[in-house]
Amino acid sequence: MKKFLLTLTLCGLAFIAKSQNASVEESTYGIQTGVLGIWVHNEAKLSNQIALRSEIGFDSGIFGGMFYEDIGFLMAPVITLEPRWYYNLDKRISKSRNIAGNSGNFVSLKTSYNTDWFVISNYDHINIINQVSIVPTWGIKRNLGRHFTYEAGFGLGYRYSFAKSAGYRENEGEAAVNLHLRIGYRF
Repeated sequence: MKKFLLTLTLCGLAFIAKSQNASVEESTYGIQTGVLGIWVHNEAKLSNQIALRSEIGFDSGIFGGMFYEDIGFLMAPVITLEPRWYYNLDKRISKSRNIAGNSGNFVSLKTSYNTDWFVISNYDHINIINQVSIVPTWGIKRNLGRHFTYEAGFGLGYRYSFAKSAGYRENEGEAAVNLHLRIGYRF
């Protein structure tokens, strides 16, 4: 009887230890690049499944037309705050998949501020209009080895441009799309 109770207790402890909830990391830093930009980011834990991603970097663009001799390229600063809900961490753990570096599927509310503090371009005197965008986004983040990551996401939201400050008659609001594919390095 004592052996039976001891075995039952040990098995019970093993089940209790296994039933812990998966959690995002306390804090993780990295750098990412995509087709149009480069960004440095931090993800800080808010709860077991929610992390706040803060990001600073450069969004890029390509332009051209009848007013320009060649195709133009520009990079402008962007600041982003993005609460992310990683909703499938427990499922990934149950399937013995890696969740290091907050690897998982997420839903977020990407809030970005694009500013014209300075613009890097192959043309002189190029300015952009300050704008704020709020885009609900669904995405995935996965690891490639220990430090490399890739991320893809899609969202549809709203962008507000402060056009009056650039000399236009009215500020403008319009639909905004967040479609990203990035690779990065996690420190």
